[in-house]
Amino acid sequence: MLDIKFIRENIESVKQNCANRVVKINIDRLIETDELRRLKLREIEALRATRKAGSKGRPDPEEIERLRALGDGIKQKETELADIEKEYTELMLQIPNLTHPETPIGGENDYRIISEKPAPEFSFAPKNHEELLTNLDLIDFDRGAKVAAAKFYFAKNDLVRLNQALINYGIDLVARHGYTLMETPDMARNKILEGIGFNPRGSETQVYSVENTDLSLIGTAEITVGGYHADEILDLVDGPKKYAALSHCFRTEAGAYGRESRGLYRVHQFTKLEMFVYCRPEESETLHNELLAIEKEICDGLGLSYRVIDVASGDLGGPAYRKYDIEAWMSMKGDATKQGDFGEITSASNCADYQARRLNIRYRDGSGDPAFVHTLNGTSVVTSRFPIAIVEQYQRADGTISVPEVLQKYLDKKVIG
Repeated sequence: MLDIKFIRENIESVKQNCANRVVKINIDRLIETDELRRLKLREIEALRATRKAGSKGRPDPEEIERLRALGDGIKQKETELADIEKEYTELMLQIPNLTHPETPIGGENDYRIISEKPAPEFSFAPKNHEELLTNLDLIDFDRGAKVAAAKFYFAKNDLVRLNQALINYGIDLVARHGYTLMETPDMARNKILEGIGFNPRGSETQVYSVENTDLSLIGTAEITVGGYHADEILDLVDGPKKYAALSHCFRTEAGAYGRESRGLYRVHQFTKLEMFVYCRPEESETLHNELLAIEKEICDGLGLSYRVIDVASGDLGGPAYRKYDIEAWMSMKGDATKQGDFGEITSASNCADYQARRLNIRYRDGSGDPAFVHTLNGTSVVTSRFPIAIVEQYQRADGTISVPEVLQKYLDKKVIG
């Protein structure tokens, strides 16, 4: 969340930032609620001080009655404060992060292309991954729907090996960059989800909640690793803390329909290796570029055609200060006018101190005073989007799939099918 003091002093710029990010929130009501909250706190403190001053010595019956009335008054105002605090907190949690000054302003299609690698060329009409994988008996969506629900699936045969190869390739690469490996729980407390910026409740949620508990299945290891140091003061004297976390991920994909959701592009469960960094504020922009560089190294190693985009303000999501996406070329994105187009496979976000404020994660600055850290996250590999890019870009005319050279040692083969 943002600092309420900053909001008070920059009301118009906060309003404009919300508009740029297409977030509708009543900032004026937040300011009113904040003033009510502070007034109520002062009233409670004044009553407590009066009660404390009057409780010295042995009170007479009249004094006892007066102190009792003061206590009742304090309880009443504390109840009123709780209602105000509830509304105040709900409004504060809705306010998105500030936006990097170089982030393009606009909606989903107003991104800036930073770099682009040419699309692959085929001497035949390329198929989409769903057709290719089904023909090779590598995936079963029908039985996934029968056993679980639509958009669950069974990976089979060499797709299982390809998924494991991708994870192992990602682990080996990020470990060389000094990231500490983790395997995280697949569930987290709802307060951790809220701290990271995910909504665990309501019709707009993208997470599965566990009935009769305060737990939800995670949609990314960003949630669990982001909560790893909650309520801690970190020692960053020797540099930032860098993690690479493996987890299963679960997403409801509520409202995700249409051609873009075909096959593996939007599914309810997958495995992902996620990078996460805690650092000093002055280091976060450099580390954001480092995350992007590692993601590009992974994609370059796989020989993928892709582009890097600077995501526009209206498509950032609440916690991100700035976000880069890598979009790989996919034949599934094609239509009558083109063989394919680009689709997201990784993202790298700098969240500044937005998540750290919500989760109370700090470090000691140069003066020894506690200050909020900056947090960043980025995708290493994910077993939904990455197989799409590989299968569709490496498909051959006979329906088989060439294996990228860096993965051949993990699969012990050069061709699938």
